[in-house]
Amino acid sequence: MRRLVAAGVEYLENAMPAAANQVKPIPQTGNAARLAIRGGVWTGPTAGLAPGYVQGNLAILPNALASDFMRFCQLNPKPCPLLAVGAPGDWRLPSLAEDLDIRTDVPRYRVFERGELIDEPRDIRNHWRDDLVVFALGCSFSFEDALVQDGIELRHITCDVTVPMYRTSIETTAAGPFHGPLVVSMRPMKPADAIRAIQITTRFPAVHGAPVHIGKPELIGIKDIGKPDYGDAVPVRDDEIPVFWACGVTPQSVVATIKPEFCITHYPGTMLITDRRNSEFAIM
Repeated sequence: MRRLVAAGVEYLENAMPAAANQVKPIPQTGNAARLAIRGGVWTGPTAGLAPGYVQGNLAILPNALASDFMRFCQLNPKPCPLLAVGAPGDWRLPSLAEDLDIRTDVPRYRVFERGELIDEPRDIRNHWRDDLVVFALGCSFSFEDALVQDGIELRHITCDVTVPMYRTSIETTAAGPFHGPLVVSMRPMKPADAIRAIQITTRFPAVHGAPVHIGKPELIGIKDIGKPDYGDAVPVRDDEIPVFWACGVTPQSVVATIKPEFCITHYPGTMLITDRRNSEFAIM
């Protein structure tokens, strides 16, 4: 989608051929974004929606696995920063927003049975069960907002692609059946920007925090930085170094590995938008 400005208001041009000349106003608050998503007005990626508001990764599991998954998140806070956990069968997360329905307020979901993808619906009311527990996890969109405000270029945003992500040789700490490698996201930066990015993202431990590795991707098991496991490749210039952050795809990758009898996640790039502000998660 291409960003436009008209009469001082930002819009995104719809990339679908049938509506190439249509534009949609960008929701400026978490509540406005959820209402647009719930009403089917917004059905695409959530990057750029509700600037300054926290967006979250989503994992929904049967209650029988919930305590082990919560323990896994607690043992691996960098890739799995918990924002909120629901009660069994409860589709609300009032600590993140009063007017929130997890069944309808994400643009697109992925539904799995025993590790097999069975559906990618726009809402999950038909899949909802009374034993399901909702986990909302911190997302890199929050610290990216702080980096952009400081004037640091993020190459995947410049190139209008999804951030590149890689499975590493770094193992997470296991909890019950949950185990697997750490997944990282990469942003190329000049050394001075990398130092500043470390300083900025250290302030946001609830949304992945500081990088886990800088430079030499082979040291963490990445053989070819030009071939990410998820997302899109971006150019790394001669005067730049790759900077790697723990990624929220880690818990989804781990869940997929153990193949639970049922689980639901968000579709990549379509996140849960809350009423919490990114600034609330800054520690200094």
